[in-house]
Amino acid sequence: MKTLSHEIPEKLNAKRSKCLVYTRVMGYHRPVESFNIGKKGEHQQRTHFKEILV
Repeated sequence: MKTLSHEIPEKLNAKRSKCLVYTRVMGYHRPVESFNIGKKGEHQQRTHFKEILV
């Protein structure tokens, strides 16, 4: 999912932490960071949706 990029003030950089993104692959969860280049590209092109509960 693509997000809008916003400028982060320099004073907040010290408080930031790395965010790991996981995705479900063949029935188990795996970090996207460990994917090869092709799989990372495929993950970026996926369409995300929000389920509407009725």
